[in-house]
Parts: sequence; structure tokens; C-alpha cells
Amino acid sequence: MKVTVFGIGYVGLVQAAVLAEVGHDVVCVDVDQNKVDNLEKGIIPIYEPGLTPLVKSNFEAGRVVFTTDAEKGVTHGDLIFIAVGTPPDEDGSADLKYVLAVAETIATHMQSHKIIINKSTVPVGTADRVTARVSDVLANLNKDVTFDVVSNPEFLKEGAAVSDCMRPDRIILGTKSERSEKKLRELYSPFNRNHDKIIVMDVRSAELTKYAANCMLATKISFMNEIANLAELFGADVENVRKGIGSDPRIGYQFIYPGCGYGGSCFPKDVQALVRSATAVGYQAKVLEAVEAVNYRQKEKLFEYIMRFYNNNVQGKTIALWGLSFKPNTDDMREASSRVLMEKLWEQGAKVQAFDPEAMEETQRIYNGRDDLALMGTKESALNGADCLVICTEWQAFRAPDFDLIKAKIADQVIFDGRNLFEPSLMSEYGLHYYGIGRGQSIVQTV
Repeated sequence: MKVTVFGIGYVGLVQAAVLAEVGHDVVCVDVDQNKVDNLEKGIIPIYEPGLTPLVKSNFEAGRVVFTTDAEKGVTHGDLIFIAVGTPPDEDGSADLKYVLAVAETIATHMQSHKIIINKSTVPVGTADRVTARVSDVLANLNKDVTFDVVSNPEFLKEGAAVSDCMRPDRIILGTKSERSEKKLRELYSPFNRNHDKIIVMDVRSAELTKYAANCMLATKISFMNEIANLAELFGADVENVRKGIGSDPRIGYQFIYPGCGYGGSCFPKDVQALVRSATAVGYQAKVLEAVEAVNYRQKEKLFEYIMRFYNNNVQGKTIALWGLSFKPNTDDMREASSRVLMEKLWEQGAKVQAFDPEAMEETQRIYNGRDDLALMGTKESALNGADCLVICTEWQAFRAPDFDLIKAKIADQVIFDGRNLFEPSLMSEYGLHYYGIGRGQSIVQTV
């Protein structure tokens, strides 16, 4: 099938590569000529396991091409995906200017029936706005061309996006058009063989489903962080609590890991956007407001631990930091807890020596030129001359370190673990002070 994808970002590039992999003919359109040139050279703009070879092989086979020529893209695709960003506006609502700009572009160049598919995460009612924008442009150009607008939200996890796209849990189609449903069933048939994963519903329900899914997951995380904070005050261990409640199949173990807050491109933005959408229709989303507030507070947790340990004075201290990306298996630092921690430590006069397996280049881009940040080549070198170790991201490479080396290298022999990677009893055996999230330990040691 002939497919066009507008927006070669995280969602668009993964979707395009996977559709090409199963044999579809895909054209990717983006306004960034440099990005297009790099992709044609095999330079992928994001780190995502498995994505680079997928893009390269399908580009070389001619199943996916990259261009800035919007007219070429519109002419090519019978199905046209809108996969551009919807960044938060000043009030936290989703900014639809890029989505609507693509809608105008499609309408300007279309000469035959098109199925326009909203893949971007968009507020409820966006399909109606896209329909109206396309209709207005067609009317102004005196074009008598038909089209459908479909909501087809993505459910990709950064770090596992290729796998999620190849083997989706569900495929949501928001449409009342039998013609569009048939075409999209054909498009997704390679991913729908074991059992029927396609769920068809009205457009607005499909749009809300995306937000509801991300907000539910964010709620589980913030709830568990709330319990972790109570465990700390009660003298309980939240890891035992987690195992106890996770064994209930109605709750399960996914997304109930306490930590130093969630980040990334989806959860913070989508919670805020749904709260603002609720406000716009006269409803106060109290649960979601609390989810956002708890997460904001949780990102300051490690800083609070460190300040308490050092008696509110980290002036001149050197902090070894393991993990910069908001989660493992990505280089994405959007809304990362590490950023909140580093910026607060710098305000107090501390220096940070950091290591991350993939996010070093992105960190350099964001904080280029700071003399209080040193990006180190290995996790071990980050310990050199440091006073303490802080863990912000649960990379596999951090799970079984040389604890004797850590003890020997960091002056105050203390670990602040924002992801509860280690057992307190084991750290005690190594002679290390250890503070996890909600592990029932009060910070009494001061330096």
C-alpha cells in the first residue's frame, strides 16, 4: 500500500520503518532538510534499539524514502499519517499548530481521495478540527475532493518502540467510515494475524483512549511514589509492599516501581493536556492534578535526601551521577529527573560528574559549556574524586557494580538510589550508607 508519513520524529520514523519492513511503500516528509540528508546517509536522529538497521535496510531496498517535498508526499500516499509533535502550550494544553499545518498542506496538494490518519497524540476533538481545516482549504481552492480523517493513536514505549510497533497489544481505529476501516485493516493485516487486535470505535473515543492509557500509567507511578513516601515515614519498606500488592492480578507488577519521578515526552505532557482539556469543558480532573503534583514533588526527592545528608550544605561537593535519560534504552532527556536534580545541585554550588550509556550527547547539547558539569566516559570514572553516588536511571549496566570500588572511590561512601536497584542489607555489608526511595530508612548521617 502507498503510505505517506508527515513528521520524521520518534513516532513517525518508527511507524514508517515498520510499515516498510512488512512491504508497504512509504514516503516520509519532514521540513528539516538536515534530518532528511542524515537519514539518507544512515544517520538516525534518535536512539531506539533495533531502529537503525531497520531504517537502513528499508531505505536501501527502496521501501522507504525521505523528502522535504510535501507535494511529493501527498501525491504518493493513499493513506497519509500525521505524526508531528504536539508540544505543550504555555498553559499545558497540547499545541496543535503543527498538526493543523500538515492538514493544510495535505489539502493544498491533494488531487484524489485521501485517508488522513492522526497518529500524533492530540486532544479530543482534533479530528473535527483537522476535518474543518482540510474542508476550508479545499473550498478556497475550489477543489471537489473527498477525504476521511481517522484517529489511530500510537502506544509505543521508548526503548521498546520497534517491538511494540511490530507486535502491538491493540490497534485502535477511530472512524465511522467503512471504506477507511477496510483500508486500515488491510494496512495493519501483517500485525494482526495471531488474533484480532483491531478495535474500532468513534473518533473522539479513540482520541480519549490514548490520553486515558498514558494517564492511567502515570497514575500508577505517582500512586506508588505516594506509598513510598508513606513507607519512609512509617518505617516500612516499599519494595516489600510493591511485591505484596503486585501479586494481586487486579493490580499486577507493571508500573508500580517507586522512584524519583516519571519523565519523557508522553506522560508529563499528556497528563497536563488532559487536565487542561477537562478544564476547558468545565470539569476539574482532581485525580490527574494530584498525579502531576506528586510527580513534580517526587523529582525533588533525591535532592532532599542529599541536602539532609550534608546538613543543607553541598557547596564544593562533587556528585557522581549515574543515569541522565528519563528511562533506560533511550537518549531522551525530556522531563528527566536527572535534570531537576542537577539544576538544583548547581544552584547550591555542587559539581556533577555524570555518565549515561546513551544520553551523553543530548546532555552536552542541553548543558553545553557548564564548568560544574563533567561528562565522564565510564560509570567508574564518574566516581573519581566524588563525594557521593546518585542513581537516576535504571540502566542494566548499573545493576551489578563493583561495590568495593564504589566504597574506595567516593569520599563519603554513600549512595542515593532513585530507582531502588540495590538491597539496603547488602549495602550495609559493604559498609556503604544507602538511601533508596521508601526503604524505611531515615537519613541521620550528616557530613
